[in-house]
Amino acid sequence: MDRPVLQVIVASTRPGRVARPVADWFHGRAVESGAFQVELIDLAEVALPFLDEPNHPRLKQYVNAHTKEWSATVERGDAFVFVTPEYNHSFTAVLKNALDYLHHEWQHKAAGFVSYGGVSGGTRAVNGLRQVVSTLKMVPVLEAVNIPFFPQFLGEDGTLHPNDVMNTAADTMLAELAKLTGALRTLREG
Repeated sequence: MDRPVLQVIVASTRPGRVARPVADWFHGRAVESGAFQVELIDLAEVALPFLDEPNHPRLKQYVNAHTKEWSATVERGDAFVFVTPEYNHSFTAVLKNALDYLHHEWQHKAAGFVSYGGVSGGTRAVNGLRQVVSTLKMVPVLEAVNIPFFPQFLGEDGTLHPNDVMNTAADTMLAELAKLTGALRTLREG
């Protein structure tokens, strides 16, 4: 059986964002794990407008090309890791919009979270995300990567320089995602 596809979704589009260096680090870590085929999906590049489909996503009757492309992208994924900052104790509007565009494509797939922020490390954003992905019938893993006071981990070159705690958390989450993804694949194919 082919390795499952893990999509690392960059959930910030703000100019000067840190999400991309964080996602690049995690993407590399996921590739090194060898458990997945790994894709990096940047919502800044996907550039979905605010939800503009006339039909409810549950109907899967998409009329816009951007929705059809987004549907095909998400359908291809077996598991997801959302890389998100925390804005005002929550996750980004662009991520909520991307989630809301689809329905069936998310179902019975594992979800993990890499968050960053100040003292909370983005945990409040993840708490909100857990509710949303669960409503979409995704299965979030308990393990997560939370990066508090993230500027200390950014090098002058703009890359993320993780510590051992971050690397261990990433590896632990990837192992859990791999276990859950295998079980959920059986459920989706059944």
